[in-house]
Amino acid sequence: MKTMTCKQMGGACEKVFQADTFEEMAKMSQEHGMEMMQQQDKAHMTVIMEMMTLMQDPGGMAKWVEGKKQEFDAIPHD
Repeated sequence: MKTMTCKQMGGACEKVFQADTFEEMAKMSQEHGMEMMQQQDKAHMTVIMEMMTLMQDPGGMAKWVEGKKQEFDAIPHD
């Protein structure tokens, strides 16, 4: 099990996520982002808008995801 925060996953807060795989971590982060978007949380909305811009560049998004995966891989298991 590894632990990362919303901010470490590219978000805007210190909510803690724990997962065994990067894919699980990414899913929890995305679900949290969707919840925050529904609540119109300003800090998260800013990050979401940045992500939407990044998604316009397939190469940029792939590079971003790979960077987050490398961060996840480098974190020691709890």
